[in-house]
Amino acid sequence: MKITARKLNTFTIFKLPSAYFCGVRTKHIDNDKCIVTVKHKWINQNPFKSMFWAVQGMAAEFSTGALMIGKIQESGKRISMLVTTNNATFTKKATGRITFTCNDGNLIDEAIKKTIATGEGQTIWMKSEGVNEDGIVVSTFNFEWSVKIKS
Repeated sequence: MKITARKLNTFTIFKLPSAYFCGVRTKHIDNDKCIVTVKHKWINQNPFKSMFWAVQGMAAEFSTGALMIGKIQESGKRISMLVTTNNATFTKKATGRITFTCNDGNLIDEAIKKTIATGEGQTIWMKSEGVNEDGIVVSTFNFEWSVKIKS
């Protein structure tokens, strides 16, 4: 089953309801890139009238994780995935619609190949950048993902 933006949005309703209710939505996914948006609104704001950092983190992580899910599914193997480390930089207040883009789909292929070949866990760093409606970067998230063959 091919992963699509629509299927991922349905997935969030049942498996990640807090992300769904906060407005996290997948707009595009292909082999190399995933685009996820979230709009600043009352339910996801902080006391400073901008988007809470954790909501930005949900959208950013989902843009990397959705790529990971798709690649694992394509491999046909039972592979576990886990975020082991992350960091973020915030450069502007997040208001309006924020678009998170991860272009690191190509990095996943090599990690999955290595974990299948060696049976050992592999880690990769993936970046998701959040941009507001004016094209200004508001936050950048980096996630270290670990993949390992399930025994």
